[in-house]
Amino acid sequence: MKKLFSALSLLALTFSCEQGYESFIDVEVTLQEGISGKPEYLASPYLTPGDKTYMVGHQDGSFPDLGWHVTGEMGGIWSHPIKLMDGFVASINSNNATFCLTDASEFINYSFFNEHHFQVDALGLEVARRQFVPDGEKAVYVEYKLINNSGDALDFDFTFNGMVDLRPVWLGERTHMVDAADQASFNQQTGRIEAKDEANEWHVVYGSFSSPGKAEVDSQLCDFERNGQGVNAALSFPLSLAKGEELVLPFVISGSDKSLDAANATFESVRQNVLSLFQQKSQRYAQINQMAQLTTPDARLNQAFEWVKYNTDWLINDVDGLGRGITAGNPDYPWFFGADSEYALQGATAVGMKDIVYSTIQMIDSVSNAVNDGSGKIMHEMSTNGSVFNPGNLNETPQYATLIWEVFKWTGDMDFLRKYYPTVVAGLDWLLRENDEDGNLLADGYGMMEIHGLESEMIDVAAYTYKAFMDAAEMAEVLGQPAEAKDYRMKATKLAGIINSEFWVEEFSSYADFIGTAKDAEHLIEGAIVRADTLDKPWAVEELKTTQRRVRGYNPNKKQGFVLYHNWVVNTPMEVGVADSAKAIKALNTGSRYVNPFGVFVTGIDRDESAGTDDSGFAKKMKIFSYTGAVMTLPTGVQAIAENNYGRPDAALDYLNRMTNSFGYALPGSIYEVSPDFGMHTQAWNIYSYAVPIIKQFFGVKPMAHLKEVTISPLMPSTWNEAQIADLVIGDNTLSLSFQRLESGGYELLIEQADPSFKLVFPAEIGTVSLLEGEQVESTSMYLEVTGNKVRVRVNQ
Repeated sequence: MKKLFSALSLLALTFSCEQGYESFIDVEVTLQEGISGKPEYLASPYLTPGDKTYMVGHQDGSFPDLGWHVTGEMGGIWSHPIKLMDGFVASINSNNATFCLTDASEFINYSFFNEHHFQVDALGLEVARRQFVPDGEKAVYVEYKLINNSGDALDFDFTFNGMVDLRPVWLGERTHMVDAADQASFNQQTGRIEAKDEANEWHVVYGSFSSPGKAEVDSQLCDFERNGQGVNAALSFPLSLAKGEELVLPFVISGSDKSLDAANATFESVRQNVLSLFQQKSQRYAQINQMAQLTTPDARLNQAFEWVKYNTDWLINDVDGLGRGITAGNPDYPWFFGADSEYALQGATAVGMKDIVYSTIQMIDSVSNAVNDGSGKIMHEMSTNGSVFNPGNLNETPQYATLIWEVFKWTGDMDFLRKYYPTVVAGLDWLLRENDEDGNLLADGYGMMEIHGLESEMIDVAAYTYKAFMDAAEMAEVLGQPAEAKDYRMKATKLAGIINSEFWVEEFSSYADFIGTAKDAEHLIEGAIVRADTLDKPWAVEELKTTQRRVRGYNPNKKQGFVLYHNWVVNTPMEVGVADSAKAIKALNTGSRYVNPFGVFVTGIDRDESAGTDDSGFAKKMKIFSYTGAVMTLPTGVQAIAENNYGRPDAALDYLNRMTNSFGYALPGSIYEVSPDFGMHTQAWNIYSYAVPIIKQFFGVKPMAHLKEVTISPLMPSTWNEAQIADLVIGDNTLSLSFQRLESGGYELLIEQADPSFKLVFPAEIGTVSLLEGEQVESTSMYLEVTGNKVRVRVNQ
C-alpha cells in the first residue's frame, strides 16, 4: 500500500466563485489506496464514517430511502441521537436543461473518505464529489470538483438541494423524542440554509464557503420521494469555466440537538479548520494501518485484514451524555450491543484499539448494571437515546467475563481488572441463580440464536458459560481469591463433562442445538419442517421428519440433546476449546458440510446441494429483510477459530478465504454482515473473525501483559512459507513477529520488541527450539524463556 498520508499544511484554503478553491483531497487521492466499486453495485449503500456524524447513501451518488429498523430512514446524515438530512442532490442547470448528479459512473472508497464520478456528457463536464467527516465534529464536509472537458467556455448554475429530515433515532418515543415538521430558511448574512424541527431544538445548517447567487426553500429540483416530515432547501451558484478549467466548490453540513448557535459554531469551526481536521484524521488512520500490520503470501487477505481494522473504526459512535463505543453495524444497527461488542472488542484489543475497547466496556457495564439492578446481567441492545430494547440474552453475561479476561491479558491493567471483576462475579451468580432451575449448571433461555421457542438449555450458552468459569478462575487467581478460583474451576470441569456427554449426539456427529424434553422438541421440529419445506430443502425435511418419528417414541418429559437446525452455535464447544478432541474432529467435519463459497450458514438446514458452488449475491434473492438462508461472517470466523483450536490451520485458512471472498463484493473496502452483499454493509464482529485466528492462533501470540510475558506458539497454514505481524501492542510493549519456513524443515521466528525485559516463552509443544539470538532466561523440558529487543529462534518439528 502507498504511504497513506502526506503533509498538507502548505495548501491554501481560499475560496470565491471567481478565484476557486484548491482541493487538499486531490493530494490524498494520489497518495492513498482507493478501491473502486463494481458497476452492478452502484445502486447500493456506502458509508462516510465519523464518530459524531456519519453519512449513508448509494454509490451512484443518490440518497434513496433505505433501511428497515426505522423504515426508509436509516440512510442519510445522522448525528445520533438525531437524523439531520435524508441527503442532498447537486445539479447542473444550463440553457434551461437540468442535469441531476445522481447517476455516478464510478464510486471509489478510501480508508475514511469517498469519491463519486459523474459525467455530464451533453456539456462536456466532468464532476467528482468527495466527502469526509471530521473526527469529533457534528459535521460533514463535501466538495465538488468540476472540470470543463468541452472545447468551449461553460456558463451554468450549480445547485445544491438539501433534503432536511430532522427526526429521532429508533425508540426515540421512549425518551419523549417526538418528530415534528421541519422548517428551513436562508440566512442572508451567512449565506447558509438553517433548518429546525418545529417542536424540538434539533438543527441543521449547510452552505458553501461563500454566498450563493440565490436560495430557494421547498425546492423541487432533482427531488425524490422520501419518508418523514422534512423540507428541501437549495443554494445555487452561477459559475463560469474556461476551456480546460477546473473549479472546486466546498460545502459543510453541520447539526446540533441543542441549539442553532451550536450548529453554526460547528459549521464555522469546520470551515476554518477543515485542512487540519482532514490531516488529523488521515494521520490517525495511518496509525490504524501501522498497528497489527499483516504480511502474508496472500495479498487479498492482507488487504481485507487492513480494511477490517478501518471498518471497526467506521463503527465508532460517540453520543453526548451516553458514551463512546463500537456499534454493531451500519446502517440498521448503529447503536450498542452486548454480544456484538463481546466478540468485536476481543479482536479490537488484539489490533491495538485499546481506547475504544475501554470506553465501550465502560458504557456496556454501566448501562447493564443500571437497567439490570446491579445483577451482573449484561444488556443486549441499546439505542443511542439510551433506551434499552433488550436487557440481555443469556449468552451475553458469560461472554462478558471472557471479554474482560482477554482485554486484561493484552493490557495488564490491574485497575481495569479490579473495576470489572465484580460485574463478572455478580453476572455468573445471576446466570445460575435465576436461570438454572434444576441446578445442573445449564441456564435456560435464549442464546445467540433468536429463533422463537429456542430458549431451552442452549449449546452456546453452555459453552460460553464453561469458558466464563475458566476465565473467572484465572481472574480470581490474579486478584488473590484462591477459593473463588477453585469454585469456578470445579464448575467449569463439571460443565465440560456435561457438554461432552449430554450435548453430544453421536448419530449426527454433532453437538446438539439444545437440551430439552421431547415435548419441548416437538413444536420446534414442526417449525423447522415448515422452514425447510418453504425454502425447498427436501434433504432437511426428510431428516427432520425422521427425527420427528423417533422423538414421538421418547419419554415426553425426559431431557436430552436434539439436533434440529444444525445452527452454527453447535460449533461453540470447539470455539472455546471444551470439546473432547475426538468429538471435536467429528463435529468440525460435520460443520464443513454447511458452507458455501463465502462461509458458514447460520442455520444449516437452509443449505442445499447448490450451496457449495453458489457464489452469486444474496441480496437479489431477498424480497424482504430476513436472515433466513444467510451465511454470515461470525459463524465463519468461529469455525476458523475452532479448526485452529484442534490443530487444523489449513481448514481455518479455508474459512478465512471464504470470508474474504465477500471483501469488496458489494461495498469496496468492506465485508457485509450476510455474505456477500446483504444486511449491514459494515459489521463489528468481523474484526473478531479475522484478528483472533490470525494473531492469536496462526502467529500464536498469547500475552500475559501483567507478567510482562508473551507465549509464542505459531500454528501456520502449510501454504504460508513466510509471514509477518508488525506492531502488536501488549501492555506498554510493542512487538513484531516474522515467520520463515525452512527448506530443511521447521521454521525460524524473529521477534522484535520495544521493551527487552518482556519474556518470550516458547513452549516445547511447538517443537525443538534453538536460540539463535537473544538472552536465555530459562530452559526446561517444558519451555524456553528468552528476553531482548531482538530474539531469533529456530524450531524443528
